[in-house]
Amino acid sequence: MKKFFILVFCVLWSKVLYSQEFRLSGKVTTTTGLPVKYVRVSITGQSRQSVADSAGVFSVYGLKPGQYEVNFIHIGYQKKIQVVVIGTTDVFMAITMDPWQHQLKEVGVRNKRGEIRRQTESMNIEVVGSEFIQRNLGGSLMQTLDRLPGINTIGIGSGQSKPLIRGLGFNRVVVVDKGVKHEGQQWGADHGLEIDQFAAGEVELIKGAASFLYGSDAIGGVIDIKPRSAPAKNTFGGAVDLIGKSNNNLYGTSANLFARQDHFFYDARVTYQNYGDYSVPANQVFVYDYAVDLKNGRLRNTAGRETAVHLNTGYIKDGFRTVFYLSNVYSKSGFFANAHGLEPRRVDTEMHDRSSRDIQMPGQEVNHLKLINRTEYSIAQHKLQIELGYQRNFRQEFSQYVNHGYMPPAYPDTLPIPPDLEREFDKHVYSVNLRDEFKAGKHLLTAGINAEYQHNRINGWTFLVPSFNQMTTGAFIYDKYELNDQVLLHAGMRYDYGRVRLFEYQDWFPSSGATGATGGKLIRANNLTRRFSSVVWSAGINYNPEHFVLKANLGKSFRMPIAKELGANGVNYHYFSYEKGDANLSAEQSYQADLSLGWNAKNWSVLISPFYNYFPNYIYLNPTAYHDYFYGAGNQVFQYSQSKVMRYGSELKLRVDLLKGLSSEFVGEYLYARQLSGDKKGYGLPFSPPISGMISLSWSPAFGGGLDDTYLGIDYRIAGKQDRIVPPEKKTPGYTVINLQAGTKINLFRQPLILNMQVQNLLNTKYMNHTSFYRLIELPEAGRNLILSLKIPFQLKTDAN
Repeated sequence: MKKFFILVFCVLWSKVLYSQEFRLSGKVTTTTGLPVKYVRVSITGQSRQSVADSAGVFSVYGLKPGQYEVNFIHIGYQKKIQVVVIGTTDVFMAITMDPWQHQLKEVGVRNKRGEIRRQTESMNIEVVGSEFIQRNLGGSLMQTLDRLPGINTIGIGSGQSKPLIRGLGFNRVVVVDKGVKHEGQQWGADHGLEIDQFAAGEVELIKGAASFLYGSDAIGGVIDIKPRSAPAKNTFGGAVDLIGKSNNNLYGTSANLFARQDHFFYDARVTYQNYGDYSVPANQVFVYDYAVDLKNGRLRNTAGRETAVHLNTGYIKDGFRTVFYLSNVYSKSGFFANAHGLEPRRVDTEMHDRSSRDIQMPGQEVNHLKLINRTEYSIAQHKLQIELGYQRNFRQEFSQYVNHGYMPPAYPDTLPIPPDLEREFDKHVYSVNLRDEFKAGKHLLTAGINAEYQHNRINGWTFLVPSFNQMTTGAFIYDKYELNDQVLLHAGMRYDYGRVRLFEYQDWFPSSGATGATGGKLIRANNLTRRFSSVVWSAGINYNPEHFVLKANLGKSFRMPIAKELGANGVNYHYFSYEKGDANLSAEQSYQADLSLGWNAKNWSVLISPFYNYFPNYIYLNPTAYHDYFYGAGNQVFQYSQSKVMRYGSELKLRVDLLKGLSSEFVGEYLYARQLSGDKKGYGLPFSPPISGMISLSWSPAFGGGLDDTYLGIDYRIAGKQDRIVPPEKKTPGYTVINLQAGTKINLFRQPLILNMQVQNLLNTKYMNHTSFYRLIELPEAGRNLILSLKIPFQLKTDAN
């Protein structure tokens, strides 16, 4: 009987043991202790695989007890095969990989990682690394990314821009920096993002609605900016980036230092850029039919200065890491003097043309302070993550006092507001994100909650948007189910709740016949509290046989109205318009469908990504037939309203390897937008990009002799005309532009020097970009621009003792 009970116990225990699942994790390094990033980790006979992150760390979940053969593959390194035994606990492996004598280009590895990310996500995702950013440096990170299909920018001058994803921008696109949603004054087309592109590591772009993961505002897409990886153990190093641009005589540098002992590290960076007025291939432009002469084709008062300081420090060990990120980004720039304010004809051209580098009024100063903590802890099958963030965005816009309506002719000496302070916005943002990622059988589940509180106050002698407080919170769950080796099913659901409170604003001057307050001072905004909530969902599938790619996603998204849409009531000096909000707007809802079909062969690949979008209540700044002569100096009145909107389009990407080292690529995009109801029924939407494509040819010769990663490239960009406009938008004709790229890596004393060159708008073509801010006044894009950048990295191995 005793033997029988022992036998039963052993059988039951074995069943319990072998029904459990464990995690295999580890870190991959070189023989000198440096991390090997983006190693592909696979298990022979198993569908589970992983890709090591930028620190060389990998994790494979859901393994039952037994013996496994683990494969480690990385281009440029010898394949590593390691046998591991999973018992009754999670297993950690320390893997060392040996390089081949002749290493291949690292960019190929990053492309493979991006391919794996696309294979495991049902949403349309692009992944680019720091090499892509280095090769395609634009005036800002968003301008650098607009080489990708479906990504455009709203540009204002040479240093300011904001992203458009498939024609949607402003508060319909979420920008995530180091895990926390970046919050500035993104409602304004003239307000760029306060992001230092030299500090960016990898950038992940989600094209299409992602509200079920990121909450309200992700109704159009997400730009997720990852930090640079932590240094390897016992290392000290850094880099110096130098950059120069011919069009606006920009010069700049970004210096970086880092060090790490066993577990503690720091990473510091300082960036500075200084640029002058940028030039266009024209000597005269028309600002609303008023002719403006340009000296040497330069847009007066578009110069600027930018400074950024970053300090990252943290503690890292197996299964736990916590990192603090502190950054302060400051910029001072001018607005094109002839395209701002009520009377551009009063511009003192002699003063502005005296120097191309001075910054006069009108202009702006912006300071964005950010403190973020990211903590990760892995225990059993769970990976717990928390992000805490604080941001302060302080923006001031300066202009000479210009009276209109009932404003006094002379600025009062008694007013506490400085006479040149046109507007001021002071926003404080507090954020918290909690996530738990865990494996349950064939399910990889992620559950989380997010909360954010905004406190925004205004100042200045003019009014457009009231002060407000805003609180949002949401909870979600997302499941990836591995049906078999080739099929992944996705499903996600989220609940959001938000409250926005607007505060009353009263003019500082009396208006004849005004009602509401003593002394006849007009109340522009009333106290208002609105609450919004919504349930959103997403469902998708990935089918990945050997060469074929199929991805499909259906979902519903949500966006709550912002303070400007609810309470605007004043002159927008950047648009020559009088804008009015609607306190009764409902939250936007969006239904979307995405599909990706592709084929990957040895020497060629193709991917087509059609999408469809339907908004039953799209919020839209509607140009009316009225003009305000009492408070808006005769400017046209724009009223926020809602209408049904249908959008559809597609992106296409085709790559062909022609010869060894020679390849060609075509990327194209198409978008159709149509309003189905309201005053502008039948019209499109503002800032809708036209059909466009780009043909590129790239040659990567193997010169040897200390030169690595050499490349030469040419891009031929074609854009069609855009005549589906919303008045007072103007139609823009099609255009073609040629750009060149070249670069190499020079090995000097065992340290690489990375040299990159671009020639943008090689033929100095005069054209207008329909998504440009200044296109509204028929201002062409920047002329020919030569960009040179040099990166000088260094790294030393320190004594572990």
